[in-house]
Amino acid sequence: MAQVLQRRSNHETFKIVHIDADQQTDLVERFRIETIPTLVVVADKRAQAWLPNPQGCRDIEEFLAPWLQ
Repeated sequence: MAQVLQRRSNHETFKIVHIDADQQTDLVERFRIETIPTLVVVADKRAQAWLPNPQGCRDIEEFLAPWLQ
């Protein structure tokens, strides 16, 4: 994921946070995560989009396209 972001002019506006789903079950519930791994975009203090089980850089880049510049 970092590779996808580094190629964009606004990459510094993103923060990547990894959570341990077994240890942080409250976050799993809060963000309605059903599959591990799942990417969640949180913008304006709200979960905006979910990408369960990403399949590589192209998949991630397409998913993040609305937020990338």
